[in-house]
Amino acid sequence: MTLTAGQSPLPAIMIAPNGARKGKADHPALPVTIAETVKTALACQEAGADGIHAHVRDAKGKHILDAGLYSELLDELTKQTPDLYAQITTEAVGQYSPAEQRAVVEAVEPTAVSISVKEMLSDGETADVKRFYHAQAEKGVAIQHILYDQQQVLFLLDLCRRDIIPARNLHLLFVLGRYTDGQVSSPDDLLPFIKAKQSLEEALQIKADWACCAFGAQETDCLLKAESLQGKVRIGFENNMTNKDGTIARDNAERVVDLIKARPTAH
Repeated sequence: MTLTAGQSPLPAIMIAPNGARKGKADHPALPVTIAETVKTALACQEAGADGIHAHVRDAKGKHILDAGLYSELLDELTKQTPDLYAQITTEAVGQYSPAEQRAVVEAVEPTAVSISVKEMLSDGETADVKRFYHAQAEKGVAIQHILYDQQQVLFLLDLCRRDIIPARNLHLLFVLGRYTDGQVSSPDDLLPFIKAKQSLEEALQIKADWACCAFGAQETDCLLKAESLQGKVRIGFENNMTNKDGTIARDNAERVVDLIKARPTAH
């Protein structure tokens, strides 16, 4: 099986510098404004990242799905980091409906976007959902399906079998852990995802492009495990601020450096 033709493959290291929930109180180097996010993207690119998973915030620093802000951010990234893969998100955080999530993608027309299957299907398998996924596929938009457990991988397989989601150019993100106090993810948490991915690939006769992100202090170890299994990785303050040695990272770029230094080939 080979990776189906279409949009660019996922980047090897995608920085997730802020997410939807954390702010300056969590870490002063966490970017909130567009200018801060672009500056972080530049630093992370220099450190070795080749992609960014981008969130935008409102004037009060709160999570928002706003087409104007996303377009402004993407324009600035194109100008200042033209070779960096830029992905927006439709993360709802309990604030946005599937229709609102679809609307921001349709308005921004990004080249790449991450979408939670669970969130987008929260209103059911409507005709609008199917139309949306197929329209984005026709435009060549790279949708990375956010999956929180192996059952969601198999749910995605079912959606593809029934052509609600096109079964081509599948980009996946396996999320290890959650937004909970004291969350500790383990590299072994990835294994059930891999088993489910193999079932999906065999059933659809495709090769999915996939990445992993992990909450908690074992983020680096989890991502190294993903790389050892030929996966890509998403790293950064959205999920974790702790380096492999237990120290708090100075900024997002240091998390990229920490991962690269921890690779077996780096020693």
